[in-house]
Amino acid sequence: MKRRVLGLLPGRADWAAVRRSPRRDLLAGLTVAVVALPLALAFGVTSGLGAQAGLVTAVVAGAVAAIFGGSNLQVSGPTGAMTVVLVPVVQQFGPTGVLMVGAMAGLILVALALARLGRYVRYLPAPVIEGFTAGIAVVIALQQVPAALGVTDAEGDRVWAVAADAVVRFVVHPRPAAVAVALGVAALMLLGARWRPGLPFSLLGVAAATVLAETTPVELVRIGALPQGLPAPSLDFLDLGAASVLLPSALAVAALAALESLLSATVADGMTVSERHDPDRELFGQGLANLASPLFGGIPATAAIARTAVNVRAGASSKLAALTHAVALAVIVLAAAPLVGRIPLAALAGVLLATTVRMVEAGSLWALARATRGDALVLVLTFAVTVIWDLVTAVAVGVAVAVVVALRAVARSARLEQVPLDAGDHSAEEHALLAEHIVAYRLDGPLFFAAAHTFLLELSDVADVRVVILRMSRVSTIDATGAQVLGDAITRLRGRGITVLLSGITPGHDQVLATLGVADQLRREGLVFPDTPAAIRHARPIALGVTAGATQ
Repeated sequence: MKRRVLGLLPGRADWAAVRRSPRRDLLAGLTVAVVALPLALAFGVTSGLGAQAGLVTAVVAGAVAAIFGGSNLQVSGPTGAMTVVLVPVVQQFGPTGVLMVGAMAGLILVALALARLGRYVRYLPAPVIEGFTAGIAVVIALQQVPAALGVTDAEGDRVWAVAADAVVRFVVHPRPAAVAVALGVAALMLLGARWRPGLPFSLLGVAAATVLAETTPVELVRIGALPQGLPAPSLDFLDLGAASVLLPSALAVAALAALESLLSATVADGMTVSERHDPDRELFGQGLANLASPLFGGIPATAAIARTAVNVRAGASSKLAALTHAVALAVIVLAAAPLVGRIPLAALAGVLLATTVRMVEAGSLWALARATRGDALVLVLTFAVTVIWDLVTAVAVGVAVAVVVALRAVARSARLEQVPLDAGDHSAEEHALLAEHIVAYRLDGPLFFAAAHTFLLELSDVADVRVVILRMSRVSTIDATGAQVLGDAITRLRGRGITVLLSGITPGHDQVLATLGVADQLRREGLVFPDTPAAIRHARPIALGVTAGATQ
């Protein structure tokens, strides 16, 4: 256990990465801080704990996750998906309940990291990840619609509903200045990245929009007044008596934090060439971040794909960028709140709109959509559910459909094939006799629940034979359902007077059959053989005996 814990702590490789390009990391961190600031404020308000809670989460959880997390590129803080989970908790248990849920979720995440469960996210199918990424990009873009249109009072219970309501309100009272600023900043970032990829065009665009808003009479909504300072750490929220009641909410928060963080890290890896995250360390870092955030009044945190994408596109290459983002936000809270409060929200919407364009790899999506019908179905469903409902539901639906598609493909690969008997040294008369009264079937592939029904139908249709040899050496796997169906098929054949011989059962499969009592009667009668030649030798006198009896 000690070695496992030490393996989750920061090592020399982390700090070696920091020394590669510190200037680019610092600039990337500042860029992310500018983008993260309004999001942190908004998510804090949406959660029900206020803007200051969002800022505290971005600073404290962002710094802890940056230091202890398993990705060099990940940026953590409050997210929209998390606020959806937290709103019912606030309504039922109040602000202290949210803080307690966050701490409990942190403990759960640390336990998952110690159990090394983070690595299993790598088994998520590519269509699920790509559909999730494209869906998140659309959700982020929809979230920017009100700010890009200059609308502050849009309503709705889903992000697309809020965006639609903002469009309706914009049509009634158009604000072209906000649209121009948002599109201008987005265009500057997208075109500037092609011209000079190393320059922080997002910062330049936000600065230009702020100067424009300050020097011209255009009507633009600003961030507004910011709270100054961070609260002192406190454990007043602890209520061990409420732990059992809050446990379901804590499990939901932990599941969302783990899923969103690991998928975000996977997406970040896909946006680079050489970076690969450590999933168990990422869970550990998110766990510690969620333990630290409630101490200062912060809400539960997770990795944020939007901020992570901005970080990657800004040129980040180490944890220094994410840590700089947290420090910059702390400095802003303490010293520069009035200045930042003058930034137009439309400019920040433009930054995120450009980021969503960069997040989607159209070529990859098109290739997956054309690969197979199953991949296309999983991709489209994951994307649609992410946009219409939420992330956890989307991944659950995507994985479930992917499993069904995979089982269907595997079940189709299972075959029951009649094979010719090797004549060997037998005379032509004996071989004709064998061919007439003995049939051998070779089972290829998996014999499990998805393929068992077809197997039973095919084998039960065997007719005009006296001996059936089932060659099991090529069975790749067998489960309880497959074993029981095999037993049913043997019983049906024996009930019709057909002798059944088994050959080539591997030790692992033999254990499953023996445990379930399948073919026990065959074992007692000596009708289970190590290989097919031995089974054929045993079958010959049976066939001859049947024939002799029939002619007398």
